[in-house]
Amino acid sequence: MTATETPPVAAATGAASAAVPGRRMPRIRTVVVAASAYLIAFVFLFPYLVMILTALRPQAELRERAYLPTVFAWENFANFWSGGLSGNLLITLQVATGSTILVLLVALPAAYYTARHRFRGRMAFLILVLVTQMFQPTAMLVGIYREFSQLGLVDSIWSLILVNGGFNLAFAVWILNAYFSSIPRELEEAAFIDGTGRFGALFRITLPLAAPGVVTALIFTFIAAWNEFVVALTLTTSPEQQPLTVRLNSFIGQYQVDWQNLFAGSVIATIPVIILFALIERKVVSGLTAGSIK
Repeated sequence: MTATETPPVAAATGAASAAVPGRRMPRIRTVVVAASAYLIAFVFLFPYLVMILTALRPQAELRERAYLPTVFAWENFANFWSGGLSGNLLITLQVATGSTILVLLVALPAAYYTARHRFRGRMAFLILVLVTQMFQPTAMLVGIYREFSQLGLVDSIWSLILVNGGFNLAFAVWILNAYFSSIPRELEEAAFIDGTGRFGALFRITLPLAAPGVVTALIFTFIAAWNEFVVALTLTTSPEQQPLTVRLNSFIGQYQVDWQNLFAGSVIATIPVIILFALIERKVVSGLTAGSIK
């Protein structure tokens, strides 16, 4: 070995030492990204934290500047159930669930047919469906109320299910049409060769692959129906038939607002949506590959 040659061990050590400073940059970048993500999450979660703390405050401490109440008033949540609002929560759950089921029952076959068949007027049909999304229920309240009044469905759960389902149908058709169109036809044709019919290929191959789109349409429709207020306020008159969004409005008086009970009811109203996300979130990733392997 000459004087100009570098020993292999020394070269390896030098290369390792040169690579060490480069390893610190991804770590610093990861810390910065993680800290930013936690900060953004805290900004979004902070209003919910304030809502929970306000729901636990006694009436006498509502104007206090302290962040935490001195005494946690758990009776505010008990008043929700003793005040009869549990029935309004059940009505909201029925309306949101019924609207979601109605939308999926209509949107799935419509989106699948438009994605797999090129018929005359197909694009006109999709554009017409999209145009219906531009009309808001607020601008059509008079016509909606008159129509359901003639049908005898005012102050009924069915009227809320039909209206929420109708106004969320366009989004579901378009999102499902996009997912069905992205799935190769060859997968269904392979199922046809194995003796599977059209419906078998749809339920065993296409729907599992389109699960993210189905979940998106489901969540969008459920939350839209769960949070709807204006139509429910117009079509329901008796307190026992009103959804929770309308019933919570009774805590807002002309001269004062019952903040602790209002926020306690709002906290309880968010729990079913959180449970829905927790149950469905796992199926989104599994639906990306399910059904593609025979």
